[in-house]
Amino acid sequence: MTLDWLHLLFFKNYDEASLAFGPGINCFIGDNGSGKTNLLDAIHYLALAKSAFNAADAQAIKQGADFFVVKGSFSAALAEKTETIQVSLRAGQKKIITHDKQPYDRLADHIGRYPAVLISPYDTDLIRQGSEERRRYFDSLQSQLDHDFLELLIQYNGLLRQRNATLKQGSGSHGFDALYLQALDDQLAPLGESLSERRAEFLSLFIPVFQNHYHQLAEGREAVTLAYKSQLPGQNFRHLLLANERRDLALQRSTVGPHRDDFVFLMDELPVKTYASQGQQKSFAIALKLAQFELLAARQPASGLAPAKPLLLLDDIFDRLDDKRIGRLLQLVADQTFGQVFLTDTNLERTDQALAGVSSDVRRFRVEGGNVAPL
Repeated sequence: MTLDWLHLLFFKNYDEASLAFGPGINCFIGDNGSGKTNLLDAIHYLALAKSAFNAADAQAIKQGADFFVVKGSFSAALAEKTETIQVSLRAGQKKIITHDKQPYDRLADHIGRYPAVLISPYDTDLIRQGSEERRRYFDSLQSQLDHDFLELLIQYNGLLRQRNATLKQGSGSHGFDALYLQALDDQLAPLGESLSERRAEFLSLFIPVFQNHYHQLAEGREAVTLAYKSQLPGQNFRHLLLANERRDLALQRSTVGPHRDDFVFLMDELPVKTYASQGQQKSFAIALKLAQFELLAARQPASGLAPAKPLLLLDDIFDRLDDKRIGRLLQLVADQTFGQVFLTDTNLERTDQALAGVSSDVRRFRVEGGNVAPL
């Protein structure tokens, strides 16, 4: 699968831009702040219908404009037709995603069709930040691989929002509907237990793939693994909800359940966040992303999705990673482990030197102040 062309309108710092890409490596060269990373984010929008960097879609609208459009054309190696995806947002309105000009009935129908993996300097935030960041990462990955999991997650989160709204009503003058809360708990409990089980099953598949990539990056000096931390294993979730109901009412939120889960990163049986060096944390984060890429690339047709190598987005890796880690990534590029690659850098000469041993087609684009053109 390749992204053949990209068109932007009032997206971030771009008034308008149109680019045609090659099937190999596409390099965006420009100074910091010129808009290189914004091009990667536009591609991320096409793949996952959301930004990789901003929680609020409205932040992608160029200052002074009241809407943005990101449009791109994808083609598969064995397919004769191309598919056009468009993501658009007008300020104050709902985001619209279309496939060949037809809007999706649900955003969930788009997830997983055009997989992409971003490796950026901010990946170590997965290690340093809180559990919500890690849950979001693994839920996003598992949702791209398994639509049944995505449906389960959507149902659980919808009921959880209703439960939290009901708990907040309990602090008001009218009280709350205890019977309605019980009915929500009856529905929430089996979904939560299934969600926890599916996460644990997925992690058992993910860990050996991740460990293999870390071993190659770090030459096997440390033993790394991931642990799934959940309140549910061995517990009846319905009983947990009932036992914590009084506390939930006092705090006006649900305090137990898979929405509180965490994924613990360990190195030599100690927390990576606390005990690993900065370099070890970078290797850990890159290994996570390489495992993500491998699993997405290995998806089987039985999942309802045709096997296809994800788009690989590399943001400022030459500035932020040491030669050894860059060398490992470029070795994988040279071995054609990856399919289509998009990367950003501030230095054209450095990029050319790094890619000198890569036989793939390389296209270069100069980015300056929200303008981009082929080199």
